[in-house]
Amino acid sequence: MRFLGWALSLSERHIACWRLLLYTFAMHVVARMAMILSLAPFAALSGPLGQFEGQTDVGDPKIAGSCQYDRATQEYAISGAGSNMWFQRDEFHFVWKKMKGDFLLRTRFEWIGKGAVDHRKVGWMVRPNLEPTAPYVDCAVHGDGLTTLQYRAAVGSNTDQINLSVTNADVLQFERKGNTYTFSAARYGEPFVSEELADFNLGEDVYVGLFVCSHTEDAAEKAIFRDVRVVKPVKEGFVPYREFIGSLLEILDLQSGHLQTIYQSANEPFEAPNWTRDGASLIYNVSGRGPGWGRLCRFDLAQNTPTTIPLEIGPDAVRNNNDHVLSLDGSMLAISDQSQSHGGQSAVFTVPLQGGPCKRVTPLSPSYAHGWSPDGKFLVYTGGRSNKFDIYKMAAGGGDEIRLTDADGLNDGPEFTPDGKYIYFNSSRTGLMQIWRMKPDGSEQEQVTHSEFNDWFPHISPDGKWIVFISFPKDVKATDHPYYQRVYLRLMPLDGSEPRVIAYVYGGQGTMNVPSWSPDGKKLAFVSNNNFE
Repeated sequence: MRFLGWALSLSERHIACWRLLLYTFAMHVVARMAMILSLAPFAALSGPLGQFEGQTDVGDPKIAGSCQYDRATQEYAISGAGSNMWFQRDEFHFVWKKMKGDFLLRTRFEWIGKGAVDHRKVGWMVRPNLEPTAPYVDCAVHGDGLTTLQYRAAVGSNTDQINLSVTNADVLQFERKGNTYTFSAARYGEPFVSEELADFNLGEDVYVGLFVCSHTEDAAEKAIFRDVRVVKPVKEGFVPYREFIGSLLEILDLQSGHLQTIYQSANEPFEAPNWTRDGASLIYNVSGRGPGWGRLCRFDLAQNTPTTIPLEIGPDAVRNNNDHVLSLDGSMLAISDQSQSHGGQSAVFTVPLQGGPCKRVTPLSPSYAHGWSPDGKFLVYTGGRSNKFDIYKMAAGGGDEIRLTDADGLNDGPEFTPDGKYIYFNSSRTGLMQIWRMKPDGSEQEQVTHSEFNDWFPHISPDGKWIVFISFPKDVKATDHPYYQRVYLRLMPLDGSEPRVIAYVYGGQGTMNVPSWSPDGKKLAFVSNNNFE
């Protein structure tokens, strides 16, 4: 109670103590309420239709359709009949929600059974009402593999279409921005192919959802929809790094490709999950600019709850950014903190996993921790020195800084291979941001990816056989990795063979800045974003 001052009388100190206790209790209640409110959108995933509000047969098909939502797998099994979705009138089964403004819809699907008619259809649908003759726009995949953007411009008019060059697509993304609709489709593992329909006005308020149409009155067809995401992107004019939207903590099963949301927050954005070595928890930092931003949290995977890791750095509030990494034995964390006590510039600290006093390692800033050598002796990090960002190495206990790169462009994201023979990193020295590697002393620097994307943050699998990284589109500045982009997570054998897409994500900054493999190498954790309303 020293901060109340020893000049207070005993009774005054008692009153102050009670006030402090009441204040602490009130802040606890506020924090709990904030957490409950932040989890409200996640609770919606447990409803009878998951992310959707209703289901209906449009056009009165002869055989009624249905939807079953599996809460455990977050999958939708949709059955639908109907003579067609074409000409002036539609018949199909529709699982929908009402939306307004811009949105981005994504799913993977698979047909169940061979099918009665080649032109059975599944996809995303947008229409102003549920009347069978209503105008609409959809993204559809037919039973014979035809992938097309279909639209009816006015009530009762003929349907038109724009065919995509990809066939047999099973990943469908449909986006509305103003009055422009963009259909992006892919066979899982490949990048998107896109077509757009501009100046198509269906009104502000629309029904949005998944559909199944059998293309025959006498049979119903069934499809499974997984990895369903209904995303509200950032609004026009948002200010990067000053305005933030909600975050989702996701786990990807690498063998099946199954994606599951395990936690989300509408009002406390978070970033960059590390997996603890026992496989029981994820470590992430709280971002944004609200109360408590910059905290480091441990997310218990059994309890599905986060708790704050207590960190002691200085007199100011902890201000961690999204560059943190665990030692190979899992006992220590290297963190990057930018508290005002050290000028608001990121510096690297080490601390036991359970928290406590933090030891500053890098005397110079800004410095951003990314990798820990397998023997625990060295940290590798990105350092900004004289307006130039390069890769540096330093003994984990502190000492002299060793510069490993001195090349044009930005060099970032260093990480050791599990055998300690190489450091992988990303560099823009050849134009686009690409993945590179070098020996631990900085020698033999060589380019690993030669892609059409900007590739960032290489993370090596525990068995040393695979590398995963995040790919930004090439229209993003090579030296930037901004929030709220349409990005890919890509997986590549360490021998440099062709990478494949393993996740289609609305995210970017903070999605996968740090090592996020599960200890058994079977799963990845990452963060995506959504503007929950």
